[in-house]
Amino acid sequence: MRTEDLIKALDADISSKAMPLRSAWWLAACMAVVVAAAVFWMTIGPRPDFMAAVHTMRFLAKFVFTMELAASAFALIRVLSTPGASTARALAWMAAAPLLVAVAVALELFMVPQALWGTRMVGSNMMICMGFIPLIGIGPLAIFLWMLRYGAPTRPVLAGTVAGLLAGGLAATFYAAHCFDDSPLFVATWYTIAIAALALLGALGGRFFVRW
Repeated sequence: MRTEDLIKALDADISSKAMPLRSAWWLAACMAVVVAAAVFWMTIGPRPDFMAAVHTMRFLAKFVFTMELAASAFALIRVLSTPGASTARALAWMAAAPLLVAVAVALELFMVPQALWGTRMVGSNMMICMGFIPLIGIGPLAIFLWMLRYGAPTRPVLAGTVAGLLAGGLAATFYAAHCFDDSPLFVATWYTIAIAALALLGALGGRFFVRW
């Protein structure tokens, strides 16, 4: 069978399913948010000074980074689950979150004395960060991988990786409400490592669970 014929067959299979793929993805996203919220509230919850922290730019900036990552990954994974759909625009938007973090880091390095760079990067909660972002994100990742099977991604490893980034962005958004380390240097280092761990798990899930 030619590749074009296979893509048409996969697309026809998706169209025949009871729930449209677009609606199914939104339902999956809502389920993932509920699961992530439940784990967050049952484990660490928001920081005690949350209401005061929301008035600081550094605290709010963390949510800009994580929510932008989640939003762009959600757009991309929906495209990847549809055979033959163009991914160029969605892939381009994936660069937004890293660029925002890079700008914030550059501003931090300019404004903070060099002697404090290491302290800001290490922070005080790096192990909690690296443990709880994957913990909060593992349930949503399972939901997104299951949704990829509902669709028909032609690049399952890439789709699985994006599922991990989406789960990581969602988990990091919740974790940011607890995290006392608001420096962009901390976010760029430890949030990235924790999200990358979920992306790796997603790639493995795409390789062995989503493949067809």
